Amino acid sequence: MRLKRMFGGHGIYADELFFALESRGEIFLKTDAETQPAFAAAGSLPFSFERSGKTMITSYWRLPDTAFDEPDELVRWCKLALAAARRASRVRKDRSKNNKLS
Repeated sequence: MRLKRMFGGHGIYADELFFALESRGEIFLKTDAETQPAFAAAGSLPFSFERSGKTMITSYWRLPDTAFDEPDELVRWCKLALAAARRASRVRKDRSKNNKLS
């Protein structure tokens, strides 16, 4: 695992995958269509920021509160985030291959 300064906080990487970020003392985990409903059901909210007067919503959602008290829950949520990051990485690689073939 490694940290990288970004967005006024830190990006959190595992296996070179950006799967989480820290901003203002809060941890946000990567989600996708498959995992986002679980984060929403746990009461989590997405990371958002202002750009040019508009609120931008990201695919990173706050680490659910249960993960702060239960180590097994922390591992479970991080595994979901890593899986979402892997899926996103595959999609980017596939798009890159298709663009090179064009």
